[in-house]
This record gives sequence, structure tokens and C-alpha cells, in this order.
Amino acid sequence: MTDPVTAPPPGNGFDIQVETLIVGAGACGLVAALAATENHQQVLVIEADAIPAGSTSLSAGLIPAAGTSLQAAAGIQDTSALFAADIQKKANNENDPEIVRALTDGSADVIEWLMSRYWLPFSVVEDFDYPGHSRRRMHGLPSRSGAELINALRTACEKAGVDIICQRRATVLHHEGKTVYGVTVTNTVDNSIETIGCDRLILACNGFGGNRRMVDRYMPGISQAVWFGHSGNQGEAVKWGEQMGASVKQLGAYQGHGNVAHPHGILITWAVIMEGGIQVNSNAERFWDETQGYSEAARAVMGQPDGIAVTILDERIARIARQFEDFKMAESAGAVVVAESLAELAGRFGLPARHLAQTIKQLPQDGVDEFGRHFTGPSLQPPFYAVRVTGALFHTQGGLEVDVTGRVVCAEQGVFENLFAGGGAACGVSGSGDAGYLSGNGLLSAVVFGYKCGSRL
Repeated sequence: MTDPVTAPPPGNGFDIQVETLIVGAGACGLVAALAATENHQQVLVIEADAIPAGSTSLSAGLIPAAGTSLQAAAGIQDTSALFAADIQKKANNENDPEIVRALTDGSADVIEWLMSRYWLPFSVVEDFDYPGHSRRRMHGLPSRSGAELINALRTACEKAGVDIICQRRATVLHHEGKTVYGVTVTNTVDNSIETIGCDRLILACNGFGGNRRMVDRYMPGISQAVWFGHSGNQGEAVKWGEQMGASVKQLGAYQGHGNVAHPHGILITWAVIMEGGIQVNSNAERFWDETQGYSEAARAVMGQPDGIAVTILDERIARIARQFEDFKMAESAGAVVVAESLAELAGRFGLPARHLAQTIKQLPQDGVDEFGRHFTGPSLQPPFYAVRVTGALFHTQGGLEVDVTGRVVCAEQGVFENLFAGGGAACGVSGSGDAGYLSGNGLLSAVVFGYKCGSRL
């Protein structure tokens, strides 16, 4: 693939001209397209894949939002201020507070807009807590899958008359100074080239997790983990930004996950942990407080022998996990093993049976363990369920610095008047590493900044 570059606008003009051009048809790009269309903009979305999918389709499709009507109906009292405090606490106050407020203040509005205007059937996850969230504020579609979310957004765009052209990868960003004029795109099927001019450009082309050289450079601690994101995440936004003098921030920030079934490559929801499940290594020993979060779990698991752990749960927890399509897929694929006893479970995974029995026996029924984890609720009971897992990199959280409207900030001074970014292309609110990632931060940034970028004229 040709490295993305910047250049002045072509001397003979552009092949076509639009008002709002959006690069990327994930959640950010499609939400931006809907918002811009409502603002009577002529909109064109270009997507490198054969169909819109991106990182969104690989996620659970859950969007955190505070103060929604769905929360109120469920008796959940929440505010954007409380949400903002949770984000900052998880990231050790490393985020720009104005950006955090912009995202949390706008979160409920976007959910309500998508429900009322485009009939997306969101509901709140009410039966377990996500690490770091002081309220239950995860909103998802019935299957709790990102594929369902991206399909619903694509359908909404089609009904709204949004033009989406797939198999077109932007390779050149044309600008002079702080003004953007358009892009050159390459047809990924026949390598033909065309130029598209625009009045404003929205970069929704995600991060750089699929670019091994950039991962090695900016986040070496996770470079050996499985890449679980979209291969198209090659860092175009960051590379363009650096070439044209944009500010980039927190390039070491990322979302990992320490619960990916191995070798099946299927995500196992962190609900299994938050409801009382545990992780052990090949010696049948626990090695950390699993409830700290699934992002930092990636490094914790990768630090074990062979970068492998076994996640152990029971039938009660499995019933909760089955609301997620991924968990049902893992069961169908044989990744989830069921055993009537710990001895049988140990045999199935090659674990020392005596050590495993001792590990389970030492779990407090209602108290704090040696790692600082607080256990409450029922203890693990047979039949036992278990999955062999490894650590993975899901997506990067650093990127172009933007203001509260999504406009890209210059490295020296000021902003690019007609260049916007959101989702993985923009710097998120996850601090500088992996531990600052609060569940749902990625889609929060995608949909709220998508809406802001699309609404900005």
C-alpha cells in the first residue's frame, strides 16, 4: 500500500467536487454523514473496504452515555458530570477536561437522536457493571454486536440518500497552509486514481493498530499481542497530520483486551470477569486483580508463560454472557469448555489439578483477596466453564488533536478551518497508555465526534 502523503491541490482541478467529504465508513463516518445530511450538506463517504465495517464491526457495539431516557426508565440515575469524573479517574486525569466534557455532555443526545430519528433499538446493559463505570450506562442494540450497529447505521444512511463509495482508499490529502481542498483516492480493485475536492473534510479513518511499524514505535509493550482490530487501520490520519503541521497527542494510548479465545480469535466478554470469573496461568495461579479492566488485561495476560491464560466461570455467569453474540459464537466454535469438576477442568487444559483446587478454594466469598480484588455474590459452582485466552490489541487511542467541535488543531497555533477528525483518527480520552481506557471510550469518541463533525458547517 502506498504511504499517505500531502500535496497542494492539483493544478487542473478535481475530478469531482462535494461539500462534505468523509474518509471512512465506520461508526464515526456514518454518524457524521447522517448529521451532515440533516444539515443539508452534499455528502460523500469513501471507504477502502468492499462494505462498511471497520473496527466498529469487531466490537460489542456498546456506546456509553449518561442521562438517557433508557437509563431513567431503568431507574439508573446518571449525569454527564459523573461520567466525566469516571473517565478522568480511569485515565489519572491525563485527558483534556474540555474534550471529556464535550463527549460526556453530548453522549445522551446522540443516543436519543439515533433512536428517535433513525429508530435504532438501543437498550441499556442492566445486568452487570463495566470496570470503572460508577453507573450502568452501556447502550447497545439487541445482539450486543458491533456488526449489528454498523449495519443499522449503513441502512440509515442508505434511507437518507447518503452516497457511500467503497473500495476507494484515500492516498493523498491536498492542502495549502491551514486549508484542505480534497483528496486523491485509489480504486483498490483496479488501482485507478481519481481526485475529489471538498469544502470540508472529515477524517474518520480510525487509528494505526494495523501498522506494525507504528505499533512497535509508539506502544512496544503490546507489539507482540494479537492484532484484533481492522487491518485497514494504517495510520493515515496521523501521517497526514504530521506532514501538514497538525498536533498529534497520546500516541502511546490504546485499548487492549486480555480475554480473546485462543486460537479461535473470538472475543470473550469481560462480563464473565465482572460477574465473578477469574483468570489463571499455566500453573493454575491467579496473577492480578482482573476487575481493573480488560484493556490492561492484555499486558497482564501477555506477561504469563507463552502469553496464555485460562478464564474460568460457571453456568450462572455463562447465562449472562450469552446475551453477547461473540460468546455464543465461542461456544459454537468449541472455545468454551464445560467440566463437571475442577479435576476434569484441569485435565482439559493441562493445569496442575491440586494447584487449581487450591486457587479456587482461596477465593473469598465476600471480601478482598491478595491482589485487592473485592469478591461479592455467589462463588463459582460446578459445572465449570473455561476458555483458553490471550492478550490482544484492539485499537489505538492517540491521534490528531481536535477541539470540542472536532476541528483539527495545528501544532503551532490555531486550527485547520475545514479539517475535522473523530473516532480513532482523533486523540481520544484514554490517557497515555492502556490503563486509562474506560469501557466504550472508542465508540463514545466515534459517535459523539462524528455527530459534532457532521453538524459543524
